[in-house]
Amino acid sequence: MSPTPATLMTIFGASGDLAQRMLLPSLYGLHRDRLLPPALRILGTARSGFDTAGFRESVAASIERFVPAAERDEREVRGLLERIDYVPAVLGDEASFTRLGDAVREARSGGDVVYHLSTAPRFYGGICNALAAQDLAGPGTRALLEKPIGHDLASANSINDAVAAVFDEPRIFRVDHYLGKEGVQNLLALRFGNALFEPIWNARYIEQVQITVAETVGVEGRGEYYDDYGAMRDMLQNHMLQLLCLTAMEAPSHFDPTAVRNEKIKVLRSLRPIGREDVGSQTVAGQYTAGAIDGHAVQGYLDELGRASSTETFVAIRAHVGNWRWSGVPFYLRTGKRMPRRSTEIYLQLRNVPHSIFPGAGIQPNALVIRLQPEERIELQLMSKTPGLDRGGVQLSRVALDLDMQEEFASHRRRLAYERLYLDAIEGNGTLFVRRDETEAAWQWVDAIHDGWRATGMTPKSYPAGTWGPGSAVTLTERHGHSWRE
Repeated sequence: MSPTPATLMTIFGASGDLAQRMLLPSLYGLHRDRLLPPALRILGTARSGFDTAGFRESVAASIERFVPAAERDEREVRGLLERIDYVPAVLGDEASFTRLGDAVREARSGGDVVYHLSTAPRFYGGICNALAAQDLAGPGTRALLEKPIGHDLASANSINDAVAAVFDEPRIFRVDHYLGKEGVQNLLALRFGNALFEPIWNARYIEQVQITVAETVGVEGRGEYYDDYGAMRDMLQNHMLQLLCLTAMEAPSHFDPTAVRNEKIKVLRSLRPIGREDVGSQTVAGQYTAGAIDGHAVQGYLDELGRASSTETFVAIRAHVGNWRWSGVPFYLRTGKRMPRRSTEIYLQLRNVPHSIFPGAGIQPNALVIRLQPEERIELQLMSKTPGLDRGGVQLSRVALDLDMQEEFASHRRRLAYERLYLDAIEGNGTLFVRRDETEAAWQWVDAIHDGWRATGMTPKSYPAGTWGPGSAVTLTERHGHSWRE
């Protein structure tokens, strides 16, 4: 039976940073555009000792701070606030969870409930058990879980098992907010909505694929959290492997949760393991030192953290998808903090022409660049004749067919990723969420690399802030005749 739209959204961790920056502004955007079900109530809960009036003031302040002035409307803000209630609750305090349970029963009015667990994952099992103890986790309820699900495969299994003891898999929505980004969804439209690309989207025509997620920021007060995870667990295990899946997967039979996720898991299970014998030649780990970003001096990671650490803030990997479509094509994955510029992009370089009829023209391979942030663009790089009389032979230049998505769709508001994810969760559509087997296959692949690093004593190489990582990252590509796109 298809889920019915929820009548209650309950946010655990409603006073936290994610809620203030992303979740509450997203709910405002949906409310303002009349996309929330008219009967939907929003119940916030956290350890913070707000009452409803105090929490509403906090929500209004978040909207004031994080929603652009041109998109704010006082009447719409008041309308959202009227949907919102707040009940403080502390895990382990039975009385506070009883009060929360009473508020849930009253607010849901017999409809479906979405529980968004915007807390540390170690609390997921306890929250689910507390809901089950009050008979608040049965049919018509679903749980929205934030990443990272665990620290490795064993801890991911433990968390997943604890949640699965209360919610069955179709009612578990694991968030990877990258999947809510318009540009990421457009990757599916580009591939499967156009006849142009699919015939060449394979090893016969594509030489290499690069996926880069570069950040200019450091750890920004998240030092202790980040030091437990590092770039591999914080970024590559989830966001980057999801981008790889969408790039490499076969066409699903339908655009629905089961079909899309079935194709993604095939990609993850086809990733060639990188173990102890391969980590030295197929991976690079780095850690930034003091340097400069946009002309401003910045501290190194150890200075920000205030102690010694061997956690990586940069990782580059030469991965392979071992299937018919991609046999022999390297997928270069690169992510890091304190990079020269902020960028998330997918770069597909095609193979060169088999024979040039223009000697000395310097033909370069065609390429497709899909930029996801900070701007959303699609760029197709081609060779074109350079204007002139060609007395010394035809000269060619590389040109770009460039589609600026913001310019092309200027009349459409750019939405926060959580607007799409929240709306899908409210309606019970799991297509853009991550299934348990995806999470565990990703951890299995990443754990083998971590094991290889430990077994071989491999530690991060330093790189100055404001550069593209350690020199060995350049060697990773150039020893195979490739170069990073910068």
